[in-house]
Amino acid sequence: MRATKTELTRRGALGVVAGAGVAAALGRPARAQWRPSRPVTIIVPWAAGGATDQIVRLMAAELEPGLGQRVVVVNQPGAAGSIGTRNAVQAEKDGYTWISGAAKTLGVYELTHGLATRVDQFNLFLGVALVSIVGVNPGTPYQSFDQLLAAFRARPGQVPVATAGNASSGHLAMEGIAQAAQIRYRHVTYDGGAPAVVATVSGEAEVTTQLSVEQSEMIHAKRLRPLATVANQALELEGVGSIPAITQWVPNMPPALTHFGFFIPKGVPQEVVDGVTKAFEAHIPNSQAIRTYARQRGALVTSLHGDAAYREVWPNVVSDAWLLHAAGATRASPDTIGIPRPSN
Repeated sequence: MRATKTELTRRGALGVVAGAGVAAALGRPARAQWRPSRPVTIIVPWAAGGATDQIVRLMAAELEPGLGQRVVVVNQPGAAGSIGTRNAVQAEKDGYTWISGAAKTLGVYELTHGLATRVDQFNLFLGVALVSIVGVNPGTPYQSFDQLLAAFRARPGQVPVATAGNASSGHLAMEGIAQAAQIRYRHVTYDGGAPAVVATVSGEAEVTTQLSVEQSEMIHAKRLRPLATVANQALELEGVGSIPAITQWVPNMPPALTHFGFFIPKGVPQEVVDGVTKAFEAHIPNSQAIRTYARQRGALVTSLHGDAAYREVWPNVVSDAWLLHAAGATRASPDTIGIPRPSN
């Protein structure tokens, strides 16, 4: 028997309701996946060539097939990353402007530069984690970390160390060394990890504590000599071999693992977050390009997003905030902005 027009309409309505019920039961919103209608911009708040720039360009290229749109990376360096971050935060909340960098820095900008950002104000998408390396210009006499440590003690506050600026990963690594080993150094700052590494290669500075991926090419070319990795275990760098852990000389040195990726300010439509999450899960964790990069540059693949990413990053925010406060590099005590003192 043929159904009447009224019956077909009723069945169609029931089908829509049933479909919505299934989507709700599966925990998925009954909406179409977000597909950007124009290119998405990721701001890199550091100079070109540094760790953030390298990693985010890789991630952007891997995301484009999933989003069906170009992902444009724009460098906006200055003020240890806070200028580019401010621009992203102040952009229209339409999902087309993201920020990138070391996730933990989002939690300390208010302490160091007066930019009121918190880690939980962003949707975090992490790609890799990095450690810092203590690298020296080959023209220096330091053949091992204990010789460099002796120089820091013999010339307190005089050995120049190049980093990407206050609160950068390199600065935090060197400050951790200084506090754990009770030494002083001369801090020479640049607008990114790449310029800091180049300055060390050229002899403007004797030492850099920037990240493994920023130093690896110069280490391979023997234009930097790696003395130690700022971690509690040695780092195997392809083509170089094993770089010893700094804890061999400084046992109480806190590990300085840094997670990098891109971050979407909260307040954008939920469909944007859902769409990016789907593209991220489909293209980032199993990316061969990212895995090859990690193996060659001394990085760890850590594809995390959402609550898992936040839980991974928060302990580093706490540690870095109090490390900077002890160094006299903060405008206020971390506990005044909700960062509790770590328990020993």
